[in-house]
Amino acid sequence: MAVDNVAGHNKPSFWNASPMSKILALAVLSLLTGCSTVNHLVQSPLRWVGLADSAAPGIDQARLAKHIETLASDRYEGRQPGTPGETHSVNYLTEAFAAAGAEPGHPDGGYVQNVPLVGLTAQTDVGMQINGKPLPLTLQSDVVASTRRVEKLVRVRKSPLVFVGYGVQAPEYDWDDYKGMDMRGKTLLMLVNDPQIPDPAAADGLDAQRFKGRAMTYYGRWTYKYEIAAKLGAAAVLVIHETGPAGYPWGVVSDGMGQEHFTLDAANGNSDKVAVNGWIRDTTVRRLMSAAGLDFDQLKAAAVRDDFTPVSLPGQASFQIRNRIRKVQSANVVARIEGSQKPDELIVFTAHWDHLGRDRSLNGDQIFNGAVDNATGTAGLIELAQAFAANPAERSVLLLAVTAEEQGLLGAAHYAANPLYPLGQTVANINMDAMNVWGRTEDVVLVGKGQNTLEDDLAAAAHGQGRTVVDERTPEKGFYFRSDHFEFAKRGVPALYARSGTRFVGRDADFGARMQQQYIANDYHQVSDEVKDDWDLSGLVQDLQLLEAVARRVAAAPGTPQWKTGSEFSRPATRHP
Repeated sequence: MAVDNVAGHNKPSFWNASPMSKILALAVLSLLTGCSTVNHLVQSPLRWVGLADSAAPGIDQARLAKHIETLASDRYEGRQPGTPGETHSVNYLTEAFAAAGAEPGHPDGGYVQNVPLVGLTAQTDVGMQINGKPLPLTLQSDVVASTRRVEKLVRVRKSPLVFVGYGVQAPEYDWDDYKGMDMRGKTLLMLVNDPQIPDPAAADGLDAQRFKGRAMTYYGRWTYKYEIAAKLGAAAVLVIHETGPAGYPWGVVSDGMGQEHFTLDAANGNSDKVAVNGWIRDTTVRRLMSAAGLDFDQLKAAAVRDDFTPVSLPGQASFQIRNRIRKVQSANVVARIEGSQKPDELIVFTAHWDHLGRDRSLNGDQIFNGAVDNATGTAGLIELAQAFAANPAERSVLLLAVTAEEQGLLGAAHYAANPLYPLGQTVANINMDAMNVWGRTEDVVLVGKGQNTLEDDLAAAAHGQGRTVVDERTPEKGFYFRSDHFEFAKRGVPALYARSGTRFVGRDADFGARMQQQYIANDYHQVSDEVKDDWDLSGLVQDLQLLEAVARRVAAAPGTPQWKTGSEFSRPATRHP
């Protein structure tokens, strides 16, 4: 568990401690010797012998360490919306933005944009029959299911099971998995990701002309699959989980079952959403298909062909979900630094302050501290506020700490639908999520290559640091659609998402990939995502300086960023006037 008082840890002598331990210890020491407020902390940079001063004014490694340690402490209880952890987080951010010299970002003169949420805590029962015989199922181990409908009781009874391949309707790729079959009232089983269509010119590759080859399109995201199921009138949808294509292990989708989940407080109570949505484990699907006299691997192979048609299974599914409902007024925290030449045009930095909260049913550690995800990005917003307040850019900069990203990008979606400043004057969004804590790198990873001209600004800024921009290693995991910038992109605002590099200075060639794999396997969305003693935040400083440089290039340019040909967002999009 994260420890509030790092100075009280049993550690070796100070000079033998890790760099991260030294930073945190001195941060706490500064607090104990008179630095009792966030204002004093931000205005009095902390130093220790051997810690280099930041190259960019306003971005300070020791302050970053303290912000992360505070936001990821047990006192903040995992920063879940609607809990005391939210109150602590919003208060901390408000005070930190003010101390950094950033003005309130809401036109009403405050730092908060209210985000109305509804919390749903579900008790779920799931049953399936194949050929008239019950299929043994264990909730959480085999299947998870919930609803986004704001109703106390949701029932689906004896819904016919249908395997629909990837569940995609994509006219631009001349692809339709449904072939006109009526899906009303059915329970749809869908493969995760896009159709994995073989490249006719390379047996071991994917067709780059169909769904961008290896790179995931939005059709591969589970959010799309829920949306298409609702559009077609299905009663339920279960996405088939396979760790490789999904990009995360089964525990990521199963561990939160029974905990409170949030949705935006819509006027229609989300009656337009599919009644039941969830995931089913691939090993469970193999048992199901075997009981139905079918071969799962053969069905998967058929699903990548143009002539695939849905397969009706000799079985039914039933669901009953009882919801405990509470309404929550959550908050985005927003600060603004006015531009010196074009103050009405904005560059928006986003990072989500929320995480997964606390699970009191667990033995031992119960708190999902979210140190990497996303205390790092939230701390980065505070430091960028400091940098731009000290030296304003030509266009205005908005620092937007959004709520409920972990619940489905809800805070960003609310802002995009209810912008405090017109999206037509929002020239760019730069997002920060789960940032680098392992040291400086020679490169930086671009997520979602080929989207917009912000990529060119990133390349130029990286060159100024002596770094190169590289493609993401696993574009099939669809990271461009998995964080808050996506809500801006959907509404036509060019959005940039860059992640830490893979070639770490002074480390072996495999160090970066190894650390990422260890984080995903051991810490991602787990109680173990805590501040670690071996962290090296010099890479976080480096990345923040890079993103600051990108924003300053955009702010000084006579034109504005544009979508590139071939981007799914290059078509005309709806922006607010």
